[in-house]
Amino acid sequence: MRRFPWPRVSVPIMLAMLAACAPADEMPSAARTGPVSVVKTMDMPAPSVAAQPDLMATPDGALLLSWVEPMDEAGHRLRFSRLAAGAQGWDAPRTIAEGTGWFVNWADTPHIYAMPDGSLWAHWLRSTGPARMDYGIDLVRSGDGGATWSAPQLVHPSGTPGDHGFVTFWPQARDRLGIAWLDSRQKAADGAHAHHDDGHHGAGAPMMLRAALYDAEVKQGAEWPLDTSTCDCCTTSSAMTDRGAVVVYRGRGEGEIRDTRIVRFDGERWTTPRDVHADGWQIAGCPVNGPVVVAEGDTVWVAWYTEADGMPELRAAHSQDAGDSFDAPVTLAKGMQVLGRLGLARGDGHLVVAWLEQSPDEQQVLVLARHDERWGQAQRTEVARLSARGRASGIPRVQWHAGAAWLAWTDVDGDAPRMKGARVTFTR
Repeated sequence: MRRFPWPRVSVPIMLAMLAACAPADEMPSAARTGPVSVVKTMDMPAPSVAAQPDLMATPDGALLLSWVEPMDEAGHRLRFSRLAAGAQGWDAPRTIAEGTGWFVNWADTPHIYAMPDGSLWAHWLRSTGPARMDYGIDLVRSGDGGATWSAPQLVHPSGTPGDHGFVTFWPQARDRLGIAWLDSRQKAADGAHAHHDDGHHGAGAPMMLRAALYDAEVKQGAEWPLDTSTCDCCTTSSAMTDRGAVVVYRGRGEGEIRDTRIVRFDGERWTTPRDVHADGWQIAGCPVNGPVVVAEGDTVWVAWYTEADGMPELRAAHSQDAGDSFDAPVTLAKGMQVLGRLGLARGDGHLVVAWLEQSPDEQQVLVLARHDERWGQAQRTEVARLSARGRASGIPRVQWHAGAAWLAWTDVDGDAPRMKGARVTFTR
């Protein structure tokens, strides 16, 4: 299990939840109360030992759920199931890949993605050695609904040392996939280990953000460096606007400032990285808490975790020009109870954002909030209380499907992981 740093120690005293939206430097007003949602536990198609879920709403109105299963000495297996539009249950699981030598951890997890041409794409991480932190991204495609898959293609050049992961996908064309990832090749070239066990960066060059395009033959058509100084191990996220794909991630600026950045691709060239907001969070390590983004037309919504003001906080911002500029951020939640690990989806004219908190009794709580499209009118729902502690809960996933928010997350049963899910509908 990869050891990631955590920038603070949780405390059993939960401060007041600041659930509604306000400018980031003001105290948010109280959220609306009352019976605004219904939470229904979801029957999962995965076995009890599954973990590292991914959840994706497809262009044809279905849901895809993927997960990782341990296979004892045989390694690991990546599987998925499909919930068709209007269906009452999940399809029988199908295997994407299995084998030994995988690099599996709680934060840098596999993804599955459905393209407009009906193809499916997926990735996982494979150890490339000889060092423990040498691993890369295996990419595969299926043109028959997941019955068969292409041979794995390593995204970065073969033989490149260091770590490569924290992937995000987007549809660059009907049958052409866009992919961005964090890449340590310039750190490795500088002779620096990608990470230290104490969570601080080594000397020399930083991590970088790179992107590439793949055609239906799983051939790489182009590759670019997007940002040559990023945080080492925060998740990335992407969305499509009318002016091209946007990718959000945590940067690493001078003086160890770790704020959220955005880049956009118009089909030919990428924009220069810019801050979504200059929070000014200074931290000499990786918080493992990346931003999330959704888009529609030229409107872009971003949410992220920060401790810029000395207190854990979830902020969000809104752009009407495809990410060229953003309104002043609002606060979604603030206090020592906020753990972050965000998920974000859009549906029925609303935004739904999921995150983890910690209760006074040290339980983790999965929270879902629904907002209007200006991050206002917050409606907060407690989806589940988890038995998991620390990083065992991983990163929750949320998608909008069939008029409801669908969530998948990892919990534990004793010492073993267990994947769980829920469907949340809003009554008003």
